[in-house]
Amino acid sequence: MKKTIITVVGQDTVGIIAKVCTYLAENKINILDISQTIIDGYFNMMMITDTSKSEKKLDKISTDLTELGEQIGVAIHAQHEDIFNKMHRI
Repeated sequence: MKKTIITVVGQDTVGIIAKVCTYLAENKINILDISQTIIDGYFNMMMITDTSKSEKKLDKISTDLTELGEQIGVAIHAQHEDIFNKMHRI
């Protein structure tokens, strides 16, 4: 299993979850866990995903999601689980 952490942050608008999840489904990326909240009009979502069945490599997935985020007005970041853990270690 290749775990990837995906974060989505920005102004809340209709369809953010649908568009991100559509991309993931089209690329055979399974959502293992998801947390989403909206605070005072700001959308925040974090997903733990399994990218092992995707034909795309993580760098392409990350680029695609960044571009998707630009199209829908949010910031989307995808990182391998190990990198995410090292960046957020206390």
